[in-house]
Amino acid sequence: MSRSRVIRGGAGDWTGIEPRRYRHGEDGLARFRDVTRHTLLGVGQASSEAGLGFELRYFEVAPGGYSSLERHEHGHAVVIVKGRGAVRLGEATEPVSALDVVYVAPHDVHRFSADAGEALGFLCVVDRVRDRPVVVDEDGPAGSASPGATEPRDRGAP
Repeated sequence: MSRSRVIRGGAGDWTGIEPRRYRHGEDGLARFRDVTRHTLLGVGQASSEAGLGFELRYFEVAPGGYSSLERHEHGHAVVIVKGRGAVRLGEATEPVSALDVVYVAPHDVHRFSADAGEALGFLCVVDRVRDRPVVVDEDGPAGSASPGATEPRDRGAP
């Protein structure tokens, strides 16, 4: 029996996929605004995509919103699929728009923002097993990190 499937999409939502909180504000440094996350493929060991070594996620940043300023040991790939905005990579900030592809290298500080007056939507491909992001203190010295775990974790575990 095939476990292959099609997940029907709409305007920023998918059949059977509930949006989740972008992240938890586990410390006072996790500054972000108006971001939602949909994990489309590769979540959970018991999922029908258990053979995937990656997760495919969709993030949408509302106009004026932004993701956490963070870094981590794993790299990941991002494809902008909706709107315009900006991405901070290290000390540089680049404009991004639909069909731009962004590679976030390991340890690079990064943030996505919808600063162009419209929502910014992007697909993100990341290893299923990876380290935890470290939130960067925007008010501290460049690149200083907040307290927090950096050990590897299996995102597929419940």
